[in-house]
Amino acid sequence: MPSDTLDAAIRRLGDARQPYALATVIRTVGTTSAKPGARALLLDDGTIAEGWIGGGCVHAAMARAARAALADGEPRLISLQPDEELSARGLSPGQTHEGRDIARNGCPSKGAMEIFVEPVLPRPELVIFGASPVARALETLAAPFGLDITATDSATALPAPTTRRMVVVATQGRGDLDALRAALDSGADYIGFVASRRKFAALCARLDNAEPEALARVHSPAGLAIDAVTPQEIALSILAQIVQTRRSGQRRT
Repeated sequence: MPSDTLDAAIRRLGDARQPYALATVIRTVGTTSAKPGARALLLDDGTIAEGWIGGGCVHAAMARAARAALADGEPRLISLQPDEELSARGLSPGQTHEGRDIARNGCPSKGAMEIFVEPVLPRPELVIFGASPVARALETLAAPFGLDITATDSATALPAPTTRRMVVVATQGRGDLDALRAALDSGADYIGFVASRRKFAALCARLDNAEPEALARVHSPAGLAIDAVTPQEIALSILAQIVQTRRSGQRRT
């Protein structure tokens, strides 16, 4: 498979913010159809979108590794070996040995190969509603933290997330209710509302059909309790809370 075709698929999935796994053959022993350096791109259901790393006898093990890697964000090293080699070494498919996931290579060629499967996950998304001083400070402060940042002063509906999403409502009196509705419907892992508890309670009373469980997930006042006063300090407390949420699942994103 030409490298430019694979690279184009990588760019396409990156632009679409879609997760994928990149499988690379790093070692072969004996007769194998794929050689070191061969690559394939796998989707989150384990199907091969582009590339080639050998016959069908390696696809099942590679698909399992890709799904597992994308689920927990951790790379996998697969060691495919013929039955004779597994028996001689006292190994069984499905076990982990010396950092390698052991799998059976059922190809008639009886070769062995090692494949490195690397998950590529889109960066978490931070959506900031509002044009307040806190909103501007948060946008600036969050820039180096590996987040795809969208700042908007209009409470537009957001498409379904393709990665972890954090939403901060920092409208501070300008379209609060609409922005809060959009945040609740955004599928976000984190929602922060920059306001007092009293103001948040008053707005909640005006939200039609809002589930109590959804409202209970909103952090208001947004941010960790660090006695913040200035917009920059409030933004810092919110960013710290976002980092806490982001890392709580132990995903490498």
